[in-house]
Amino acid sequence: MSTAGKVIKCKAAVAWEPNKPMVIEEIEVAPPQANEVRIKIVATGVCHTDLYHLFEGMHKDGFPAVLGHEGAGIVESVGAGVTEFQPGDKVIPLFISQCRECRFCKSPKTNQCEKGWAADSYDVMALAESRFTCKGKKVLQFMGTSTFSEYTVMNQMAVAKIDPAAPLDKVCLLGCGVCTGYGAAVNTAKVEPGSTCAVFGLGAVGLAAVMGCKAAGAKRIIAVDINPDKFEKAKVFGATEFVNPKDHNKPISEVLAEMTNGGVDFALECVGNVTVMRSALESCIKGWGVSVLVGWTDLHDFAARPIQLIAGRTWKGSLFGGFKSKDGVPEMVKAYLNKKVKLDEFITHNMTLDQVNDAIELMKLILNWDCMFCILKHSDMLRYQLCE
Repeated sequence: MSTAGKVIKCKAAVAWEPNKPMVIEEIEVAPPQANEVRIKIVATGVCHTDLYHLFEGMHKDGFPAVLGHEGAGIVESVGAGVTEFQPGDKVIPLFISQCRECRFCKSPKTNQCEKGWAADSYDVMALAESRFTCKGKKVLQFMGTSTFSEYTVMNQMAVAKIDPAAPLDKVCLLGCGVCTGYGAAVNTAKVEPGSTCAVFGLGAVGLAAVMGCKAAGAKRIIAVDINPDKFEKAKVFGATEFVNPKDHNKPISEVLAEMTNGGVDFALECVGNVTVMRSALESCIKGWGVSVLVGWTDLHDFAARPIQLIAGRTWKGSLFGGFKSKDGVPEMVKAYLNKKVKLDEFITHNMTLDQVNDAIELMKLILNWDCMFCILKHSDMLRYQLCE
């Protein structure tokens, strides 16, 4: 029996309050309204940003919520005015909109959009309006996506139609982590052929940044992490050298300066730690070095000496790797299908939706809060795949 136009009851992981385990609940998902699509989530990732909201940011107005923002699925039904999508389309939900009408969307200088939750709700990380209810209470839609649910409803400006040949349990990684790291190197830093790069933090975002540096033609890619076990994985994505700050009794910026005759050309911070952000900047060579902030955080101020910028370094930020979402994500899917981008190599674990809290604890243990993610798959069963 068709579910179009009807409320769907389904399973979701609900975060009722901050700093508490999520609860597997039956929620109600309303039909899509004008310009909206309802999506059956087939696979989703667990990213450090989900953990940030639950355990670090803990904004009082951001709960209860269904977390998750790194997914892929199939359109179940569409609302009035939707012409771009139809039931059966394979899609990736987007936590950054692309309305194609605002001044930001029309500018080639940014991937920002004036519409969607990110326009003015970055602290709460959700809009007040939601299509979710549970036990008679409204449940917020995290980052406009909420992919820890079997179904979600989204505005069509925040959905990307992708190649029907794409395996959803792989390309869901392009909903956040891989595009974020890869694009930070290629789009934001604009890594140059023959250059020397340093990537701080070898979680999924950092590994994707390494992959982006290699794709851009970097000659040396120095992977920086306190876990030496991660270097073998980093080599798979293109890292040429590994540095563990714990192995040295001097600042990592001095270590890198000695290794590179004054500093690296490009440094990408993929942890979300303000101390590491400064170290990445200070690791850049004066005159032309570029450092990019990639890891998500909004808890602390960051600082640098003015002379470090006056001397010619550039400090930049990157959100979703600078990709204009509806345009960039389908292209990255094609790149994966054409074997130009790795995805399978990120996946290491499988777990059920009922084990979501176990997956998060495992993630925290393995990653030590690096930017990493899991994959939640849904066919007849939901499962997680944890990226190490």
